[in-house]
Amino acid sequence: MNALYFSAGSAIYEVNADGPNWMMEEKPSPHQFLCLAADPASPGRLYGGTFDNGLWISDDSGETWERAGTGITYNRVMSVAVSPTEVRNGYRVVWAGTEPSGLFRSEDGGRTWIDCPALLDLPSKSTWSFPPRPHTHHVRWIEPDPHDENRIFVGIELGGVMKSEDKGRTWEDRKPGSQHDCHMLTIHPHVSGRVYEAAGGGYAESADAGATWQTVNEGLEPYNYLVGIAVDPADENTMVASAAQSPRTAYRPEGANTILVRREKQGPWTPVHEGLPEAYGSTVFALATDPSAPGVFYAVNNQGVYLSDDGGKTWEQMSLKWPEHLTGKRIRGLAAVGTGSNG
Repeated sequence: MNALYFSAGSAIYEVNADGPNWMMEEKPSPHQFLCLAADPASPGRLYGGTFDNGLWISDDSGETWERAGTGITYNRVMSVAVSPTEVRNGYRVVWAGTEPSGLFRSEDGGRTWIDCPALLDLPSKSTWSFPPRPHTHHVRWIEPDPHDENRIFVGIELGGVMKSEDKGRTWEDRKPGSQHDCHMLTIHPHVSGRVYEAAGGGYAESADAGATWQTVNEGLEPYNYLVGIAVDPADENTMVASAAQSPRTAYRPEGANTILVRREKQGPWTPVHEGLPEAYGSTVFALATDPSAPGVFYAVNNQGVYLSDDGGKTWEQMSLKWPEHLTGKRIRGLAAVGTGSNG
């Protein structure tokens, strides 16, 4: 892994290897970022979305930031993703999702944006609603398919998983067996068709590029509120998820109670504890992998940065100077940049 970036409060943090050691640098940001994405085709380029101040871009690994160009209709940018395959004008195509729900595409590094309005024509839209702000909903996650540059998935909170096979021009509605309270999606980097969903109602997966889905929650109870999901680059059937008992115990440090859970060989989910902090006081983990690093997972929460090199079975906390104030923060917007990583 070349670098991990995450946001917490009004700063972003860069973690990278310095020989055998790990180093972390804090960089003040112009706003609190809800989401981050990195463009591995343009070293140092980051995109950061904010709740009320739009999308921002950095070309120096977060040292300085400027506002993205025109075309994103709403100022609440809840998700951002960089295409792992599609390149236009020297940049990988970037996608931004908003509240209220909207999806926007840029082919020029964020200078201009194209709306994808057909997403809002889906029959299920009348049922979309985000419980804390029930009058609205948002695009919580964007997942371009690394195996097909025409295919992209979005997760609506709370609405479900939607799929486009033509770069966002037309859309397929949510499918039976998927989860409607979508928090995160990921696609296996080396196995075409494998899609994974972490959601408020648990876990769902597809083996046929989203044509059909199956919910698999065996072993999750009572930690069946999933926020993040990561899959072993070497094994499409080994995955790790960040889990809480409810939204009330997921995000705020003063009431947090979260764990990691692991699944392999299409079996039940099992809790993972070795090398990780106590569940009480631990906010939900942000997760990442590097497609070029078999068996390696990264996890970040308010207690520190953790690494597993055995497929998520055991973990070790990185030896970093962890600022005390971060124990009271929620970690957001984890972006990983590695050899072969899509950021």
